Formats: sequence, C-alpha cells, structure tokens
Amino acid sequence: MPLVLYGCEIWSLTLREERTPRVFENRVLRKVFGAKKVEATGGWRKLHNEELSDLYTKPNIIRLIKSRRTRWAGHVASKGKRKVLYRVLVETAEGQRPLGRPRRRWEDNIRMDLQEMGYGGMDWIELAQDRDKWRALVSAVMNLRVP
Repeated sequence: MPLVLYGCEIWSLTLREERTPRVFENRVLRKVFGAKKVEATGGWRKLHNEELSDLYTKPNIIRLIKSRRTRWAGHVASKGKRKVLYRVLVETAEGQRPLGRPRRRWEDNIRMDLQEMGYGGMDWIELAQDRDKWRALVSAVMNLRVP
C-alpha cells in the first residue's frame, strides 16, 4: 500500500481517475482472498465487490487518499502564506490558462472533501488553524462512505 500511495497527498483526482486505484485494490484483494466455490455447480467464481468489502474491513484506498490529502492540507495551511509550499499548491499561477474547462486543482479537491464532510462554506485554511478540530476532521474523512 505505501508504494501505491506514494505522493497521493498532492494528487488532484477526478472521479474517472479515482476508479483506477479502486480497480487495483479490488484486483489485489481478489488475489489475496482467492476464488469462491459455488455449491450448486461445484465450480469456482471470482468474488464480487460487495463480498470483498465484507471480507476486507480496513478503509478503502479512496478514503486513505482523501484522509492523507486532508492531513497534508492542514500541514500546508500551518506553514503560512510566505512559504513556497503554500504558494505552489494554493495560489494561482500567472499567465493564461488553456481554453476549455479548467482542470481540477489540488485546492478544489480539498474543498470538495470538506463539502462532503459538511464544512462546504468554510475557508479550509482558517479551519486548519484549529489543530484539534482539523485532526478530528481528518479522522472523520476515514469514515466517509465512498461509492
């Protein structure tokens, strides 16, 4: 898992891109848990996604990514506006953006994660200044229901 999630704190995933880690995780879990024997026919079949989620009790990979991203956002917010890290991840770049729909930025993902948690209207940078509240939020992200 650490190898797969290396650097996931700064990934800006769209819904289509979130599918790839989920597919990978299910493929690995199917290898770990093996096939299931069908009583009626005596043959074997692959486990369904629901069966995998029942067997594997740990949080799925999308919840891990969102939790790590939220934790990293708290770290970025605590560094302050003068640090290069903050400027790279949060501030807007100079110049023109390409035509068409704007790409989803890292900060947009943070805002979407907070909106799922019920903190949609709040400024995440100010929210991250209260470290106890932010830690509770990060642990709550792990309990999110991700389809």
